[in-house]
Amino acid sequence: MAKSQVPVNGQEPKAKVFVSGCYDLLHSGHVEFFRQAAEYGDLYVGIGSDKTIEGYKHHKTVYSEQERLFMVKSIRYVTDAFINAGSGIMDFVPTLDIVKPDIFVVNEDGSNEEKRALCEARGIRYVVLQRTPQEGLEARSSTDLKKTESRIPTRLDIAGTWIDQPYVSQYAPGWAITISLEPTFEIRERCGLSTSTRNMIKKIWPYQLPNMNPEMLAKLVFCFDNDPERSDGIISGAQDSIGICVPGLCRHYYNNRFWPEKIETCQEESILCWLESHLVMVPMEPRRPGCSVVEGKDINVSKVKALAKAADDCWQAIMSKDLVAFAQAYQASFEAQVAMFPGMIQGCVPSYIEKYEKLVMAYKMPGAGGGGYLACVVSDADRFVVEHTEGIRLTIRRSGM
Repeated sequence: MAKSQVPVNGQEPKAKVFVSGCYDLLHSGHVEFFRQAAEYGDLYVGIGSDKTIEGYKHHKTVYSEQERLFMVKSIRYVTDAFINAGSGIMDFVPTLDIVKPDIFVVNEDGSNEEKRALCEARGIRYVVLQRTPQEGLEARSSTDLKKTESRIPTRLDIAGTWIDQPYVSQYAPGWAITISLEPTFEIRERCGLSTSTRNMIKKIWPYQLPNMNPEMLAKLVFCFDNDPERSDGIISGAQDSIGICVPGLCRHYYNNRFWPEKIETCQEESILCWLESHLVMVPMEPRRPGCSVVEGKDINVSKVKALAKAADDCWQAIMSKDLVAFAQAYQASFEAQVAMFPGMIQGCVPSYIEKYEKLVMAYKMPGAGGGGYLACVVSDADRFVVEHTEGIRLTIRRSGM
């Protein structure tokens, strides 16, 4: 029994147990750690502040310190919890002075000699636990979750690709149509799914998009993605940030400017389900390094008007859930793109088109082309991926997800 403890009604009081950590991506491994630590006595938890985590780990938290405090306090093994007022790896020292624990528990990954020496100097028992999952559950760690479970969505452009560049829309205004996709499949680099914009987003929000107005979020991402100090002088089209950040089905109207004049969305569940049942992707080889899809471009009024008309027709077909009209407009949009940018069809692309064009109702390449994926309209997406195991089913991100 520690010197500070006094028996109550003849019974030994419980020891005070202390643990400390970030608990940003709270998972079952944390809860099991709390359970094991609480076996030693009443458990008190120190939680790293937002400022400390950003300064020490060089990224923003997924959940604010107040959210994390609420979640940790709500776990039944925890007696109380505090936001640590210190900084760096020893940010918990001020909390330690408040709690005055008898036992300090760490897991084997979090143990170090500085913590051990601090406990020895203060007469606190130092306990190191092995990282073990609750029986029947998968082992979890925040590091592994960060590596494998980023929930940043991607986007698929449905029609009107290239209209978001002023050097195209200067000839005629028009809509681009996108859907925001859940990352339910491997999102490969240089494959037309806005990976460069997605990687930019991960520098700010590594694991998931913040909960804020989607259009405002898209504009923030667009501005961050197109830093005026970029050395390549390339402006990423706004359809990338809008397609990623705005959930559901979305169309955006461009008229000789980088940002659209208006944005319209469709969150109707029957339409989103209908699209999911008729869209699949087939992986091709990535776009080769150094290849230019804009070399040899040929843009004029009639070609841009054809692109704009195809996007109009595509939207109307989706709204009426007319599969034949959708496939025709989808294909017409892609053909209008290629007419302006013949470099989209190069490398491995012709062989993949030849293989799949008779198996699907329509096809296109996401993004600028040159490789990546064939995004196809099919009569039955479930049946297609059974018959063609390379096929990828798509999940459209819903509002609020």
